[in-house]
Amino acid sequence: MSRPLRVALLLSGMLALAACGFHLRRSAALPSSMQHVHLTVNGGGSLQRDLARTLVASGVVVEDQGGPGIAELAVPVASFSTDSLTFNGAARVTEYAVRYHVEFNVKDGGGALLVPSQQIDMSREYSYNAGDTVGSTAEVEQLQRSLTDDMVQAILFRLQAAAKHPQAVQGEAAPAAASTAR
Repeated sequence: MSRPLRVALLLSGMLALAACGFHLRRSAALPSSMQHVHLTVNGGGSLQRDLARTLVASGVVVEDQGGPGIAELAVPVASFSTDSLTFNGAARVTEYAVRYHVEFNVKDGGGALLVPSQQIDMSREYSYNAGDTVGSTAEVEQLQRSLTDDMVQAILFRLQAAAKHPQAVQGEAAPAAASTAR
């Protein structure tokens, strides 16, 4: 292949990527008070590991212990469940849904609320084959890994929103304080 043809193909490929809106994912722009974070996830597991890894990639120092000047990212609820969706004529399940429910909140190093309690629910559906139960177990594990990856991104998107719009958190806290004063 001639050099001008290779250059033309490379440039047309780059132009196509730019035109479709594809952008490489950058690290998250988190609130400035989250430079040092203590992360607590109920049950730990892959959510805690993946969230810590992503926070470090965003320039955050994940601390082993909380304390003054260290923000607290708490995930008190992180649970998977499986629901039956459809049944065949022999009353056997043919489709399931794997659901992931997470609740979290963030406080800065002084105990002030950065992100109020948030709930995120995600789900994936899959077909069940009674003749291949080993494949089904592997499929559920893969769906759970996928949901965990998506959950980490959803949490980071909410943290980025808190960095861009800190007045939204203050606006939520102010009416509650005003209503108790009456």
